[in-house]
Amino acid sequence: MKKTYYLFNPGHLQRKDNTLKFTPIEEDENGVELREGQPRYLPVETVGDLYVFGSLTANSSLYNFLGKNDIAVHFFDYYENYTGSFMPKDFLLAGRMILAQTAHYQDKLKRMVIAREFIEGAAHNMVKNLQYYNRRGKDMEDLVELMKKHAIQIKETGSVQELMGIEGNIRQVYYEAFNLILNDFQMGGRTKQPPQNEVNALISFGNMMCYSLCLRSIHQTQLNPTISYLHSPGERRYSLALDLAEIFKPIIVDRVIFRVLNKKEIQEKHFDRRLNKCILNPSGKKIFVKAIEDRLLETIEHKSLKRKVSYKQLIKLECYKLAKHVLGMESYKPFKMYW
Repeated sequence: MKKTYYLFNPGHLQRKDNTLKFTPIEEDENGVELREGQPRYLPVETVGDLYVFGSLTANSSLYNFLGKNDIAVHFFDYYENYTGSFMPKDFLLAGRMILAQTAHYQDKLKRMVIAREFIEGAAHNMVKNLQYYNRRGKDMEDLVELMKKHAIQIKETGSVQELMGIEGNIRQVYYEAFNLILNDFQMGGRTKQPPQNEVNALISFGNMMCYSLCLRSIHQTQLNPTISYLHSPGERRYSLALDLAEIFKPIIVDRVIFRVLNKKEIQEKHFDRRLNKCILNPSGKKIFVKAIEDRLLETIEHKSLKRKVSYKQLIKLECYKLAKHVLGMESYKPFKMYW
């Protein structure tokens, strides 16, 4: 089974026979190389994705090797911003799928059907999170009712802009609940570029991880990641991953944030404040990434498949459902938590 590996330290990545050799590098505060650490060898058949959080030195032959072995590399800068991905060749892309996706984007009615479903799924999963904590003594009833009131308007929207406005109203109420759910931290308002406090730092970092997970799952199907329905396709971004991430951010990212903060797995000491930003420090990143990975490996009993499916597999299944929709095989219905 292929695994995801996280490279937190700067270092050199090389091919060594049929393995990947990663040699970590110790640097001073100015980024000057001091010494090499102990190399680590990764059998290539076990590697599915690499997440790179430190500077990485590699050559073109290494990337050729990664591409041939279907290994993706996702890059984040020091401030936790997602900067891009190296993706293997799109060998699954099919002309018929690209034409079908494009036709659904160009037809306003067809595009709205898909866009509404994305927001329906996201709103449902956000409400489910609040109901979960309401059953555990947090008073969420008024906020849940307000979110449901906004969600009723989704089916009546006539444009993507109007739909995004409703989504913004739902999410604003949802984020108000964070202050009630979290014991020792306050979110305040949502701040992004840059995040201004600990909760916002976790949301931004977690959302970018969710985006890259969705991108990788899309790449493993015949869907084209640049043709999207909720977010406008951009020249340089894989906007379909943004669409799918809306459904899974509440399920994967937000639930992990609530857990690691309320269980004190992540504390104030795990954050750095500098240059008007709040970001996770290296030890905090490792804890949070491990918590996300554990969440992805958790399984649920899938209603339709009648078997256990991991959260990571749910993302790929979502891609398959969307592909069937644009090909006219069955109507797309987003994944909604049912527990």
